[in-house]
Amino acid sequence: MFLKAQQDPQYSQNMFTHLLTNPGYAGSNDNITVYALNRTQWTGFEGGPMVTTLNMDAAINPFNIPLGIGVSLQNDELGFNKDILLNLSVAYKQPLGEGNLGIGVKWGVANTSINTGGSEWITPVDPVENDIAIPVDGSEDMSFMDFGFGIFYKTQDLYLGISSTHINQPEFSFNQSKTRLTRHYYITAGYNLPLNNPLFEFKPGLMVQSDGKNSQLGFHGLIEYNKKIWGGVSLRTDYAIIGIFGIELFKWVKVSYSYDFVVSGMKEYNNGSHEIMMGFSFDVKKDKTPERYKSIRFL
Repeated sequence: MFLKAQQDPQYSQNMFTHLLTNPGYAGSNDNITVYALNRTQWTGFEGGPMVTTLNMDAAINPFNIPLGIGVSLQNDELGFNKDILLNLSVAYKQPLGEGNLGIGVKWGVANTSINTGGSEWITPVDPVENDIAIPVDGSEDMSFMDFGFGIFYKTQDLYLGISSTHINQPEFSFNQSKTRLTRHYYITAGYNLPLNNPLFEFKPGLMVQSDGKNSQLGFHGLIEYNKKIWGGVSLRTDYAIIGIFGIELFKWVKVSYSYDFVVSGMKEYNNGSHEIMMGFSFDVKKDKTPERYKSIRFL
């Protein structure tokens, strides 16, 4: 039997996860930004996916070379499977038109593991009927290198991105089954559209995600008030309708929450999905203090 499914986890608030899928995003905001997200998917469904992500990036200028750097840490748990990915992103920033184009690469380490010891989802049966990909009452894990590439363009009101994760498609095996971390492709876009009232903006965006076999489209539309409060809805082609609400608590702290309403047949077996984001942004630029001279000849 063959199964087809995307291996990268999904996020409802993908406007805060650009660095995870596109290393060209690193340093796009010209300051230090940190985004932490926790997603609990299909609550009430035992063994459902739970993902925690931490993204940090900053703009730097070593030897007058405009760069962006970023670090992504992701912990993805599904049933008795657990995946941990740690990636470092570096992007070269090039002014283009009214914005900046970032061309980036990322590399890091991925660890995947299965632990079925004491699992209530696995029960010993006739060996012929066992799934050869799952070690019964045991555990296995392995680590491998992971690489990605991306291009990200950003202006004050627009962003566009195209990227690919797991370019090297590392292979791994559990028990007697061999598989690989499949290459994924992403296209993202978003725009800030001012409304008649200057305090309000409409912020539509989309993400296309594919592994070459299965594709998924997500679209969101948010209304932002005074750049401090936002809310709206998102639609995904996996039969989910998402409500999103967020607020900027201080000048540099943001918090948002989203809830997925499942409208497929899965709605009978779960209570929806919850996702919480907390973000920080620090402007480290300092204005140069005026130089002072003792002689009026240098004034």
